[in-house]
This record gives sequence, C-alpha cells and structure tokens, in this order.
Amino acid sequence: MATLTIRNLDDDVKRRLRLQAAQHGRSMEEEARTILRDTLAAKPQPVSGAAWVAEIRALVEPFGGIELELPPREPAREPIDFSGPEYGA
Repeated sequence: MATLTIRNLDDDVKRRLRLQAAQHGRSMEEEARTILRDTLAAKPQPVSGAAWVAEIRALVEPFGGIELELPPREPAREPIDFSGPEYGA
C-alpha cells in the first residue's frame, strides 16, 4: 500500500473532512481514502479510438447504412508566394 501526504490543506477543508468522517463513523484518514476511491472509481476510463468507433458503430448500425457520394478531386493548387513586399519580404 502507498502512503500519501497532503500538505497545505485549508483549515476549512480539514474541518469538513473531520465532520464528514465523524458522521460516517470513520477516521479522517479512512474518510479521505473512501472519498478518493469512490471519486476515482466513478470516473469513466479513457476509451481508445478503436473502442470508441466500435461503440458508435454498435449504436447506429441497427438503423442501416448510408452511401455518401464522394466529390470529384481537383488538382492541388499552387503554393502561395509569400516573398512579395506585401508580406514583409
């Protein structure tokens, strides 16, 4: 098990932690552990890109697909010449 030291904790925060711990019949240390554990457990874990795509696909696939017509490709444009005096050259 790891040990965590929290410095510069506001007096009001410590007081509220002590009161909440007393209400729950726990020590301040146990209350802090419970708060950290419950708060971190409630946060959803990050989803990878592939997993996210799979979740979205599972939600929309029952509605059927759609075919999108791709627009025709045009030739690439010439790069802009920034060497003129209007560009500070």
